[in-house]
Amino acid sequence: MPTLLQQDYYRKTGKYESVTLWKVLFDPGLLFLYFLRHSQHTSPKSPVGIFYRMMLRRYQIKYGFQISAKTEIGGGLYLGHWGTVVVNPQAKIGKNCNLAHGVTIGQTNRGEKQGVPEIGDDVWIGTNSVIVGGIKIGNNVLIAPNSYVTNDVEDDSIVVGNPARSMKKESATEGYINNRV
Repeated sequence: MPTLLQQDYYRKTGKYESVTLWKVLFDPGLLFLYFLRHSQHTSPKSPVGIFYRMMLRRYQIKYGFQISAKTEIGGGLYLGHWGTVVVNPQAKIGKNCNLAHGVTIGQTNRGEKQGVPEIGDDVWIGTNSVIVGGIKIGNNVLIAPNSYVTNDVEDDSIVVGNPARSMKKESATEGYINNRV
């Protein structure tokens, strides 16, 4: 079974192989994921864990990815473009998820939708989209750029607009998510 890092690498390259620092050094998304995945799988109190978290913090600042090592993320996360991706540490993200630049996955502190989002498998989230609140995004969902999502989204849907409206479509992410794990 491939590791989560190998699955992330496969999404970008189409190759399952061992992932070394040298292989990801010149790709900001993969470099960030290298340190994120290692931070998630080492003790925060061990010297190695401290090193990985220091490097993760360095690349959070350098590339603008604010994704905590505490965030639950399935295999095959794809960060195509670097710059200002913010994910709440308590959010849950399924496998084969694409996050474009400018995406915010955040918390709502009051009201009936209080909490953080839970995002399913095979979800493509477009540039500058905002997903907030204790909502569930289903599987095979495409969230169009600049969408503001505050309500649950069913499986096999396309979401557009501010406020977001969703439409059922069986092949919502076909052609958008490549090299599925």
